[in-house]
Amino acid sequence: MAEAGERGEPGEQFPGLVLELLQAAGGRTVFEHGDRVVSGAQLLGAVRRVTGALREHGVGPGDGVALLLGVSPEAFAAVLAAHVVGARVVGVRPGLTRAQQAHLLADVAFEVTDRSGERSTGRPGTVVLRLDDLLSAADDGIRPRVTARPGDVARLIHTSGSTGVPKACAQTYAAMTAGWALRPDAWPPAIRELAARLDRFLVFGTLASQVMMEYGLLALAAGDTLVTADPPDLPGSIVRHRATASVITVARLTKLVAGQRESPVDLGTLRALMVSGSPLRPGRLREAAEVLGPVVFHGYGQTETGMISMATPEDVPGSLGVPPVELAVRDADGRPVLPGTDGELFVRTPGQSTGYWQEPALTAEVFVDGWVRTRDIGRLDGEGRLWLTGRARDVIIVNANVYYAGPVERLLATHPSVAEAYVVAVPDDSTGEAVHAFVVPAAGRVPSLGELRRLVAADLGEACAPTRLTLIEEVPLTPAGKPDKRRLAAGA
Repeated sequence: MAEAGERGEPGEQFPGLVLELLQAAGGRTVFEHGDRVVSGAQLLGAVRRVTGALREHGVGPGDGVALLLGVSPEAFAAVLAAHVVGARVVGVRPGLTRAQQAHLLADVAFEVTDRSGERSTGRPGTVVLRLDDLLSAADDGIRPRVTARPGDVARLIHTSGSTGVPKACAQTYAAMTAGWALRPDAWPPAIRELAARLDRFLVFGTLASQVMMEYGLLALAAGDTLVTADPPDLPGSIVRHRATASVITVARLTKLVAGQRESPVDLGTLRALMVSGSPLRPGRLREAAEVLGPVVFHGYGQTETGMISMATPEDVPGSLGVPPVELAVRDADGRPVLPGTDGELFVRTPGQSTGYWQEPALTAEVFVDGWVRTRDIGRLDGEGRLWLTGRARDVIIVNANVYYAGPVERLLATHPSVAEAYVVAVPDDSTGEAVHAFVVPAAGRVPSLGELRRLVAADLGEACAPTRLTLIEEVPLTPAGKPDKRRLAAGA
């Protein structure tokens, strides 16, 4: 397995390479947004204006900047500008509760927003900057000077944490510079094949998405065009925008395949769909290939690590290809296991996070001696291909986002009709997985699914709310006397 340094050394500090790409693009279209086409030179001009305005407001290296932005060329420029000045960037995705949003914004001094009339729940004194105002600043025509410092945190990438509030993976500027996306000489074979198919890459949702931003940068490095679609009504967006590639969840892929079987439309431009966020069963992959053709790339990665491995359409269904990063399979005592043997996966990637922001105990548990514990179970076969076989952590993956079972169970147990509560993941065609709650009722009471859903949604968000409820007299136990969730899941 190649070491990071053997795959090509990074050049100028991030985002310097992005500025070079935009400058080299010149008059070539790099973004299509509605009826507008934006060239590399125009996008670079927007970066210059926002950078200058941010510096005028006193934003500099190490400052926390929250970005409440959609997907547009201007939003992309704002993300780059915040990195040019060396800020600690916090992306705020839609759908968070007010309490979760307040948690995300607790350490930021500035907010940049394009959301009309929306203000955050951050601490008093936060400076709110409207993107339109920043873009109205003068353009000096000079390439912005990158003042990011290698050891500073470049961005906080949030996921759902064990406490029920988002936890933040801290990625430094050095890690972003070392990442593979912007350096063709460092592209693993699967990424090289994917990059050749991007051409017109469909972006949607939010640039706070690590996956969306990563593949957006890859498209720029490949000399391709980013095309916005919001909301992404597949397959309509592919047809309207003549898209060749996009990111898709397992649930969206399932829906797209079913729709194409029932009422097919011409998807002749489509060359690549990158599935990420949750496992794709071999049967689903074969069905997608039959209906859509050889277009599915199945990625495996984590917020903590970025991409770990990717299967191309030519790979064996169920495998995740040969990992291009350092990966070790270890037993419960931390010892390496033989090929073909299941164990916990530990990885080292060039762009991995340094830990969880302001959570030293959790950081020590997951980031061990330079390795990241994935808390996933898998194996490497004799040819070095990766296979996932289970999880070492109690999570539910809804719409490609990871949610821990513990906070949901603790919240359900506060309901007056609930004596005990246990939740497991169940397959769901709409969201990939969903929450199934098993509840021991309190004496003389019978909880309803509706009231339990409202309780969870109000505090943890809709994604964590149970979609199914089973009342049980007592929870089954393992031989060690612990709740046996495998037996619960088997009966779900």
